[in-house]
Amino acid sequence: MRYFNTAGPCYPDLHYMLPVDERVPDARTYIDYGFYFVLHAPRQSGKTTALLGLSRELMAEGRYVALSFSCEVGEALGDDVVGVEDALLGAMRLTAVNQRMAPELLPPDPWPDSPPGTRLQAGLSAWVASCPRPLVLFFDEIDALRGDGLITVLRQLRAGYTQNRNEFVHSVVLCGLRDVRDYKASGENPSRLGTAGPFNIKIKSVRIEDFTESEVTQLYRQHSAETGQEFHDKAIDLAFHYTQGQPWLTNALAWEIIGKMRVREMITLDHVEEAKERLILARATHLDSLVDKLNQPRVQRIIEPIIAGADLAGDVTFDDDITYARDLGLIAPGKHLRIANPIYQEVIVRVLGGRTEAMIAAEPSSFRFPDGRIDFARLLREFVEFWIRHGDVLAARDNYHEAAAQLVLMAYLHRIVNGAGHVDREVGVGRGRIDLLIRQPYRGAEGRVVEQREALELKVWAGGQSDPLPDGLAQLDGYLDRLGLDTGTLVIFDRRPFAAPIAERTEFGTAGTPSGRTVAVLRA
Repeated sequence: MRYFNTAGPCYPDLHYMLPVDERVPDARTYIDYGFYFVLHAPRQSGKTTALLGLSRELMAEGRYVALSFSCEVGEALGDDVVGVEDALLGAMRLTAVNQRMAPELLPPDPWPDSPPGTRLQAGLSAWVASCPRPLVLFFDEIDALRGDGLITVLRQLRAGYTQNRNEFVHSVVLCGLRDVRDYKASGENPSRLGTAGPFNIKIKSVRIEDFTESEVTQLYRQHSAETGQEFHDKAIDLAFHYTQGQPWLTNALAWEIIGKMRVREMITLDHVEEAKERLILARATHLDSLVDKLNQPRVQRIIEPIIAGADLAGDVTFDDDITYARDLGLIAPGKHLRIANPIYQEVIVRVLGGRTEAMIAAEPSSFRFPDGRIDFARLLREFVEFWIRHGDVLAARDNYHEAAAQLVLMAYLHRIVNGAGHVDREVGVGRGRIDLLIRQPYRGAEGRVVEQREALELKVWAGGQSDPLPDGLAQLDGYLDRLGLDTGTLVIFDRRPFAAPIAERTEFGTAGTPSGRTVAVLRA
């Protein structure tokens, strides 16, 4: 029985998966023409699955000898050119033997002897000379290599391609985490290779995109066809909303429902909501690998203004930072800067607010009425007390300082609402605010489940700016219009250098919006 895979590459006999030619539709054309090209995507996007699938298809057709192997064996060798050459040649032979290639298709044993810096080119030339079919090589995890080790691999591939094209590898695919653009962006320092183009023979850099909504539907319907268990259409819509088609998240959400929650009936919106929350709380290895990047300065420079709603303050390296964050999978493709999907956004915000949550002693259950509603007025009052006691310390964090105050309030809300309710966030560069919606299901009249909704807008009063109250009231008005709510709360954090002490400036009040709504105003 097949299942939704979240660990390692997918195989068609074991896992629900999409056809390789749909994931990388141009790859076969490039290979048939003998092109060299780059294939890249963020972690857990299906790169290795695609390479293995292409390799299997090419071998089955009998026209090529195709081999996909990992370059990770050379990661620790760095500038050791000979070590990297031998490691890669050894990985090729071992992989070919393990795949039980026919003896006449196997690489030379031993590889020919050659001076350092030429061993890879010489070895591949010898394999091509002895092989009865054109050779296609997939260098998976190529960006695991660093420094001189990486440069020598790229230069030898280029030399083989340019010096004796007909006697060298027919097609080479370099596959890695980032769009290396001639491998200048390998690692954190975009200029570390010090060369104009060690792989300028590539025809194209191809990104493996996230699933479309129709592809998510296609994947989930495979399970329904094989087991009879249906996904409600709205459940698929919500799954796509939360994942935005990120392949690992798409599979993980379905596996959480079926494999861990052990749902056996039709899968509904509520199942997807619960599975999403469980994934966020569990913070699996894939999510942790993203979190590890948040404190890198070039990542913070992109993520912080998105969370804070601030304007971008770019310089000559800013576009490279955007590309870096996008290639890591943290932000979505396209011109509009936003976190890649709501699950990543929630994980990022919760991680950055983790210190605050650890300091909150209040019990979430104490804020709820008997019917399950949140005592929202009390929640705000107790936040104010918490802010007066701890706000100065928590908002003085070394990183993400621009969003520090907002992160404190979001962490407090999450601590109180978490588990029984939901906090929806709208963030984005240049918005000048963060919009929050608390959704709390509870038992209404006649025992029916209804939803309490409380809207907040968070703004910052920075040095050199005028009071943001008028803009905040107008923006909150628009937010409440969209939500169909009569009232909400505007929170203004005073971050001016010469603001009054936190205990003196923090106060509640009310104000009227341009449309005539009366809203609460918290100045903090």
